[in-house]
Amino acid sequence: MPTIKEVIVRKPSEKEDQTCRTWPVWTCGTSEFEWEYTQTEKCLILEGCVTVCDNPDSGQSVSFGPGDYVQFPNGLKCVWKVTQPVKKHYDFE
Repeated sequence: MPTIKEVIVRKPSEKEDQTCRTWPVWTCGTSEFEWEYTQTEKCLILEGCVTVCDNPDSGQSVSFGPGDYVQFPNGLKCVWKVTQPVKKHYDFE
């Protein structure tokens, strides 16, 4: 089973940024919720701050915010902690 250590957070290339901006937009207010990825997700964070940790909790977490390109592996079970309302472009493989 994938863990939070396999989540990729980095700045996108110019080409990736342009591609991401053609994807649908998802928004979420301040909240905390469990999530399980049944596909690989790639996203570009436009607004907000999020910390994601393993579920069950391993003590590991990853945080990201505006301008970050994030990739979540298929099969990851995690908890999203949205500390500032988030807006992102997303794509599932």
